[in-house]
This record gives sequence, structure tokens and C-alpha cells, in this order.
Amino acid sequence: MSKIQVVFFDLGSTLVYSKDPWPLFYEQADQALVEMLYRAGVDIDPASFYTEFGGFIRSYYDKSVEDNLEQTTFTVLRDMLSRKGFRSVPEPILRDALESMYAVTQKNWYLEEDAISTLETLKSRSYRMGLISNTSDDKNVQGIVDRWGLRPFFETIITSAALGIRKPDARIFQAALDCFRVQPEAAAMVGDMLDADVLGANQSGIYSIWITRRIHVPEEGELMIQPQAVITALDQIPDLLVEVENDRLKGFD
Repeated sequence: MSKIQVVFFDLGSTLVYSKDPWPLFYEQADQALVEMLYRAGVDIDPASFYTEFGGFIRSYYDKSVEDNLEQTTFTVLRDMLSRKGFRSVPEPILRDALESMYAVTQKNWYLEEDAISTLETLKSRSYRMGLISNTSDDKNVQGIVDRWGLRPFFETIITSAALGIRKPDARIFQAALDCFRVQPEAAAMVGDMLDADVLGANQSGIYSIWITRRIHVPEEGELMIQPQAVITALDQIPDLLVEVENDRLKGFD
């Protein structure tokens, strides 16, 4: 079996984490979005926007989960405004409004303390690395990546918003493999979501590593999706990959 050459990472709750409860940030973010739209001449009612926009986000997200097709917040906002009578709002205005919104939510993303050191170790050992993130906005992820200095470690950054396909769909994993021109057995995927990161990796033949630091782990025996490895911190990855390589070599004895 091939040696693992490429390590894919999820972003949220894997390399970065949210420190504070989200509801307050969401409300402030929507207020920033509404204010930007209002200044651009879109005369919407701020009092009703938070509830309506949140409802649209949830409905679109539910559909994305159901069919693995990503509906971006750009599309959500454009369609919502159209239904409220604001048709043909210029794209730059929509984009500026969304960036105002994400400028608020990005403040609640923090870098895991062992993220950089782990990525440096993997890079020093000649592992190639990529990022695969489910997100409703590609530019938001790119901003988080740059804010925390992660870009130099990744040869490619694939988001569901840019590709139009969400994890665990095999097509997003295949797109990542194609970027590196490797077979699935030469790759590993590190992520916190069983039904996205682990399931997608398993179905694609990629070695699945479940990181549980930021999530609730069910009692043993309750998992419907089984990862090939479980870790509680990023700095456990280098040694784990050595163990995997040794186990694979033993298989040829």
C-alpha cells in the first residue's frame, strides 16, 4: 500500500475554533450587513431582517445537507432581497454587505495553539497539505486562512462554496486528490465532523482521522460512522502517521 504523502485538513473546529457563543455574533453580523445595504440604497427593514435572514440561512443549509450541493450566502441574500422586492441589486453591493457580515463573525475564530507547530512538523517531513472546507462563502474561509497565517502550508484550498459541492460528497475529495495527482490511499483527512470529514474520507478510500477536541464524543458503541484513527489534538498527527506507515510496512512482511 502507498505511503501517505498528502494530509487534508478541515478548517472550523479543526485548525481554528470558536471561543464565544455564536448568537450574539450572528445578530451583530446581520446588523452590519443591513447597515451596509441601507447605506447602498437598499431600504430594508432592520427590525425584521435578523429573523428572516436566519430563516433563509437555515432552509438553504438544510437543503445543502440533504443533497450535498452548496448554496452560498451570496445566493441566499440575493434571493431573499429579490423576494422582498429588491431585484437586480448590483453584485458589488451584495459582496460588500456580506464582507461586513463576515468581518464580525471572523472575530470569533481563533487558531488552535498547536496548529502552526503541527503544520511546520508535517511540512518538514515532506508531507504535502491541502484544506477542504464546507462553507457558504469561499472568501470568508480565505480570509480566516490569511488572518492566521495558514496559507503557506497549503498547496490547495478547496471550499464547497467555490466548488458547489459539500463534504461528504466524493466529488469534493476527488477534486482535492486531483490537485495533488495522488491515489486515495496516499492521502489522509483530518476533521471533526463524522458525517462530513470521516464519512467522506472513508467513502473515497482516504485514511480518516477524527479530531475530537472541540466536540462531544458519544459513548463507545454509538458511532454509526467509524474513523480509522481518533486524536484529541493536532500535535498527535505526526506520530500517528509514522504508526500508520509502520503498520502498512508490516502488512508486506
